[in-house]
Amino acid sequence: MNHPDYFLSLVLHDHSGKGDDSALCAGFERGKWRNNQLADHVMEWLPEFALSHSELKEIGHHNAVRLTKKAARIIYQTDKYGSRGEFGELLLHIAIRQIYKTIPAISKIYYKSSVNKTVEGFDAVHVVKKDQHLELWIGETKFYNDITRAIDDVCDEIITHLETDYLKNEFILIRNKIDPAWPEANSLNDLLDGNHSLDEVFKKACIPVLLTYDSDVVRNTSKSDDEYLDNIRKEMSAAFKKMRMKLEKKYEAQFKEKLPLTVHVIFIPLHEKVALVTALHSKLKALQA
Repeated sequence: MNHPDYFLSLVLHDHSGKGDDSALCAGFERGKWRNNQLADHVMEWLPEFALSHSELKEIGHHNAVRLTKKAARIIYQTDKYGSRGEFGELLLHIAIRQIYKTIPAISKIYYKSSVNKTVEGFDAVHVVKKDQHLELWIGETKFYNDITRAIDDVCDEIITHLETDYLKNEFILIRNKIDPAWPEANSLNDLLDGNHSLDEVFKKACIPVLLTYDSDVVRNTSKSDDEYLDNIRKEMSAAFKKMRMKLEKKYEAQFKEKLPLTVHVIFIPLHEKVALVTALHSKLKALQA
């Protein structure tokens, strides 16, 4: 499946038995963090993020502008954009496509009932083909400026989303949105069939979690050198541990068992979330027009 060229640098990718800890960084140019360049890159992913599989197959020189504009208009159409989460979902989409070569299963945002209405449920539904079967990737994200608040809120949300009734209802909604023309449609429909035990689904599923935060290291750095890489990894190490410990403790308290799914945690350190959101909004409005 074609995709835009990768822009973010993978500055950390640690493996553990419970999932990976990864970090992506936009880097620096001429002494400044690449805020506008990152915003440009995010816009390149809009069609894949917001359109259906059938529409993506039909993109060509004759309709590329029209479909890109449609994708931009689906995201939102309001000037009250400061606390919206769509760009966080888009960053999650980009991150797992880049790091894990996932395949988008559905575009939940494509099925909005109202342009400015937020979409409930998992923030990403992708798959990975492994050993003749599909692995389901159901993602969560928090596009925040504070890593502690992001960890607290995403852990609470994951616990809620792993309730049995919630999962079964979510799987029904996902199946209803699968494009029949998508090559893996039958396999995913079978995996999410209501007659299958969640225990079986969990054996072929994982949760990628993407969190952003305003980084002290990024703010006090002007180039991507060894010192920066060492400092950014140190800054994130305690947050990775806190995220995993909090999630596992909350899950065991709620369900009286260990977390049955692999969780991959991805951080994107920012110079300033407000500045990035402003740039993203400006470029989105330009595409819509």
